[in-house]
Amino acid sequence: MRILGIETSCDETAAAVVEDGIKILSNVVASSSEMHAKTGGIIPEVAARQQVVSILPVMQNAMSNVKCQMSNIDAIAVTVGPGLIGSLLVGIETAKTLSYLWKKPIIPINHLVAHIYANWIDTSEQWTVDGEQKKTSHHTPHTIHQPQFPVLALVVSGGHTDLVLMKNHRKLTWIGGTRDDAAGEAFDKCARILGLPYPGGPAISAAAEKYFNQSPFTNHHLLNMFPRPLINEVNYDWSFSGLKTAVLRRVKEPFDKAQGKQGSKIVKEKLSISLLAAEVQEAIVDSLVEKSLRAIKEFKPRSFLLAGGVAANKRLREKFLSRIKTEILQVFHVPPANLCTDNAASIASCAFYNYHPVDWKKIKANPGLTIVGEI
Repeated sequence: MRILGIETSCDETAAAVVEDGIKILSNVVASSSEMHAKTGGIIPEVAARQQVVSILPVMQNAMSNVKCQMSNIDAIAVTVGPGLIGSLLVGIETAKTLSYLWKKPIIPINHLVAHIYANWIDTSEQWTVDGEQKKTSHHTPHTIHQPQFPVLALVVSGGHTDLVLMKNHRKLTWIGGTRDDAAGEAFDKCARILGLPYPGGPAISAAAEKYFNQSPFTNHHLLNMFPRPLINEVNYDWSFSGLKTAVLRRVKEPFDKAQGKQGSKIVKEKLSISLLAAEVQEAIVDSLVEKSLRAIKEFKPRSFLLAGGVAANKRLREKFLSRIKTEILQVFHVPPANLCTDNAASIASCAFYNYHPVDWKKIKANPGLTIVGEI
């Protein structure tokens, strides 16, 4: 079965054709992140207007990459939430129009659940954002075999941090999540405080990498400047709102005490932005890893999955892989970075494994949809 996936939940405009939920035939993403970097964040109306311009060229590119015609498509899958209402409507109205014209079934997809299905996609062949095909190695943890149920999945993105248990493709139970800011949101806000560009996650990761390159013998355990809220509480919840406050205080401290005796010392201790970025990254990574490992030990899933935009963070991937291999011997899956961020291949894959077509007239946007919410 070939499914055309459409994703426009935030600032990306994406379309993909996926066969049988695992084989990517094409995967095209047009991002407006450079535009939003100038304003330090996404302006919803600007994002939606750019998606109106991009949606048809992106879809045409995705279809032409595999010389795919309307007759070769068996169904259409589209993100209905969560996300920005204007952006969601661009993809939804496009999908509804195609469903009507082509007389193809349409499957509404929960964007958060779709992130998880990036782990089911065969990554031996991938497509770059500009539509060029490239080969990738089979010898990565996520390409050895598909996840086995029951599955424990951590979805970490700019707007969401959720831990869920999946007994099968249709039964998903929420275990825990953030009480305030999501992990990705914490990265963005802390990056802004540190004067780093948007998007904050990649910017902090790059700055932290610079720090470790300059100080190759630094022990990660020494990076404990900032708090890890709720890390010792007996639950699977997170809280990141206090982290940005701690970072703000640390950055302002030299200026507040500039007239004091410790002023010059503190200014020196302010050091580099790269050190502070490494500290922020380690605080977020520690919080995510510790709670997840605790959940793995309690629920004993056959597979642990990492998904969402923050899953592209190199340090997070490394620490999960290291801790799981040495402490739990659990099967660990994480998609390649280009399938962690928003893309339409994951939407199409999710639709294959959760095939439930809906009359196109009943498809509606649901910007506040939760990972266990009904579409």
